Amino acid sequence: EIHNSSQEKDNDGGAIQLEGQKEAGFYAQLDNAFSPDGYYTEGPYYQRYAMYPFLIFAQALAYKKPELEILQYRDGLLFKAVYALINQTSSAGEFFPINDSQKGMSLASRELVNAVSMAYHFGGKDPELLSLIEAQDEVPINDSGLSAAKGISTGKSEPYEFKSIELRDGADGKDGAIGILREDELTLVMKYAKQGMGHGHFDRLGFLLYNGTKEVVQDYGSARWVNIEHKDGGGYLKENKTWAKQTVAHNTLVIDKDSHFDGNVEVAERFPGTPYYFTSADGIQIVSAKELNAYKGVQMQRTMALIDIEELENPLALDLFSVQAPEDTRYDLPVYFLGEFMSSNHSFQAKKNLTPMGENDGYQHLWLEAEAELSSNIFQMTWYNPKNFYTITSAVQVGDQALLTRIGANDPNFNLRRDPGLIHRRTGGNTLFANVYEVHGHYDYDTEISVNSYSSIQSLEIIHESEDRVAIQLEIKSGEKYQFAFSQNDHNQSSNHTIQTVDEQLEWTGVHDFKKMNN
Repeated sequence: EIHNSSQEKDNDGGAIQLEGQKEAGFYAQLDNAFSPDGYYTEGPYYQRYAMYPFLIFAQALAYKKPELEILQYRDGLLFKAVYALINQTSSAGEFFPINDSQKGMSLASRELVNAVSMAYHFGGKDPELLSLIEAQDEVPINDSGLSAAKGISTGKSEPYEFKSIELRDGADGKDGAIGILREDELTLVMKYAKQGMGHGHFDRLGFLLYNGTKEVVQDYGSARWVNIEHKDGGGYLKENKTWAKQTVAHNTLVIDKDSHFDGNVEVAERFPGTPYYFTSADGIQIVSAKELNAYKGVQMQRTMALIDIEELENPLALDLFSVQAPEDTRYDLPVYFLGEFMSSNHSFQAKKNLTPMGENDGYQHLWLEAEAELSSNIFQMTWYNPKNFYTITSAVQVGDQALLTRIGANDPNFNLRRDPGLIHRRTGGNTLFANVYEVHGHYDYDTEISVNSYSSIQSLEIIHESEDRVAIQLEIKSGEKYQFAFSQNDHNQSSNHTIQTVDEQLEWTGVHDFKKMNN
C-alpha cells in the first residue's frame, strides 16, 4: 500500500511535508534518493552505482505496468539523474571525485552503458547522447541498445554540449548544491551540498579545477583500492577516515586545525551549505555559497568565477573566500596542486627534518616540507602539469605564511599517495582570501621549447572587504587593470551598491561588477 504522507527532516531536525511524496516502496525511493535536478547526495560515484537497479526496475515497470508512467514520474526524474551524472564528469569522461570516490570511474562503467542508452531510448532520443554512447563503444543487448545503435548508424549523433550548471541537493532541492562552471577548457567545481551521509567528506565550499582532461587542483577522493586484495582486501582503508574525509585534505578553509562540524556526520547532515548566487553568462561565470554552521561563531562565504580577459590566452579562475570570525583565529587554506613546482616569488626554507603537522584531523598525515614568510603584497607560485604552466597569485597580509606540504606522514603501509600541497596560513579576525588561478604557456617535448612559462599577473589587490561587499583589483603585466566587485548579502539584481576605496568610489547595480579600468 502506498500513502502520501512521507516526511523529511529540515535543517533544524524538524519534520517537513514534501508534497506528493510516497511513504514506502519504489516511489519513496525516487522521492527521497534524488533531488529535483537528479543529484544524488552521496555524489556521482555512488549515484553511478545506484542507477542500474533504479533504471532496470523502472524499465520493467514501464513494460509491465505502462499505466503508471513511471519513467515520466516527477518530470522524468530518472532521466534527469542520468543527465546529472553526465554533467558531473571531466573532459576525460571521469566523474568528479566527490565524497568517497575512487578516481577513474567514468561514463564507460557498465551502469552508465545501460543508463545512457536507456535515457536515449525512453527519454526522447536526444542526439547528443549518441556521441557519448559512441565513446562508450558498446550498448546493452536490449531495446535501448538497439535504439541507440540504430541512431548512430543512421548518422543522428551530435556532440554532447557540456554547460555550466548548478545541481541542487535534497529531496526538495533545498539542501545545498554543487556548482559547475565551464569556460573553454576550464572546468571548476564547487561543493556546498549536504554532507553525503556516511560517504560524505567534511569539505564544505571545497573546489576542484580541471584544464581539459587534466586535474589542476585536485580532490583526493577516497583512500581505497577497490577489489585489490593487497590493500586491506580492497575495502576502505583506515586512512579514509583519518585523512581523506578530513577538511585539511580538501581545497577549503580549515579553522584552528579542526575539521568542519568537528568531524561529526550527524551534525553535518543537519546543516547543508547555502547556495547564494550562480550565473553562467558569457565572459564571466560565477558561483557563490555560504557555510554558516561548520564552526561555531564563524561565517564563511566563497565566491569563485571563470573570467575571460582579452589580453590573456586562457580564462582566469578567481577565488574570494570571505570569513567572519573572532580575533586570533588561525586559518589554513590548502590547495592540492597537481604537478611539479617551478618557482615562486618568495624563498621557501626547506625543513631538514620532516615532522607531522599535527596529531589529528588529518594533520597527522601531512609532512611540512618547507615554509615561507610572506613579505610582499602578493604571493605567486608556478607549477607544471604536462603540458601547461599554472600560477596561483594570492593577496598577502602582514604575518601570512606559505607552507609546502606532502601527504604521507604516519602512513607505515604507504596507503596514501605522496601528493604535494600548498597551505596559505593566516591568523586574525574577519578576513578575505583572494586568489587567482592562471593557465598559461606550454612546453614542447620534441623541440624542448617552453612558451609563456611565466605568469602574466603583475598584482592582485583587495580594495575593499566587509561582510556585505568585497572588491579586488587585478593588474596584468601589459598594464591593463581590472576590477571585480561583489555583493555578499544582497543578490537582488536591481540593487545599487557603492564602495569607497582609497582612490575612488565604485558603483554598480546587481550582484557583481567586472570591468576594465581606463589607463
